[in-house]
Amino acid sequence: MIKVGDYNLLRVKKETDFGVYLEGIDQEILLPARFVPHGTKIGDELEVFLYHDSENRLIATTQRPLGKAGDIVSLRAVSTTKQGAFLDWGLMKDLFVPQSQQLTRMAPGQEYLVKIYIDELTGRLAATEKIDRFLSNEHLTVKEMDQVEMVVYRRTDIGYVVIINNQHTGILHHNELFRSVEPGDKLSGFVRRIREDKIDVVLGQPGYKRVENEAQKIMRLLQENNGYLPYHDKSSPEEIQEFFGMSKKTFKMTIGALYKERKLEFTQTGIKAVEEE
Repeated sequence: MIKVGDYNLLRVKKETDFGVYLEGIDQEILLPARFVPHGTKIGDELEVFLYHDSENRLIATTQRPLGKAGDIVSLRAVSTTKQGAFLDWGLMKDLFVPQSQQLTRMAPGQEYLVKIYIDELTGRLAATEKIDRFLSNEHLTVKEMDQVEMVVYRRTDIGYVVIINNQHTGILHHNELFRSVEPGDKLSGFVRRIREDKIDVVLGQPGYKRVENEAQKIMRLLQENNGYLPYHDKSSPEEIQEFFGMSKKTFKMTIGALYKERKLEFTQTGIKAVEEE
């Protein structure tokens, strides 16, 4: 099955001076010569992205756009017309946003959070700023402790609304956030709590996986600083965040685990790596 607006693994059927043709279901799809990998021959399978060119022909590329059909991404407007705006999404042909799909009139050079979709009438890829209709928490596809991908949507009094896996909305609370973020930023995290249809998320990985990753980071920093660091459980949250890039709570939990494993010891002024015997 051919998927427009997505990646497909297609076989090379024939070669021409201007590219190669790939096997489709009921048609041959051109991969222009500039995108054909060196050494490609008939019978090879290539991973390509499919979309329609300016003449509405289905065409393939080995370029990787900034998003595919269904993705919610932040893209920069490059030009506008009375009919709509065009966004740079990493391909030669810019992505069209109809005027009816804009919340406010787009301006060249500005970034906009949009969802990439396939227009039902034309079958062509387009983008829309009207994202809310695609998001729902009525039937959740995630559960507590699931790792998820998020896009920052908007700021609120208690934190940031994030879009989870391009499907749901959740809240990343201010007290769980130890770095600056902006709408459109992509983040990785996990579901901490689900209350009815409300989802609370945090950054990083759940449970012991998160501790293990932070533990490796602390041990690396110790090694890079001759086995000693002037930080401990009395250090300020700001100092710990600036140096380690983690919350004080995570820092204390991690150094506690490392102490129990006899990988570090506490001094009056910091932490010290235990020398291997």
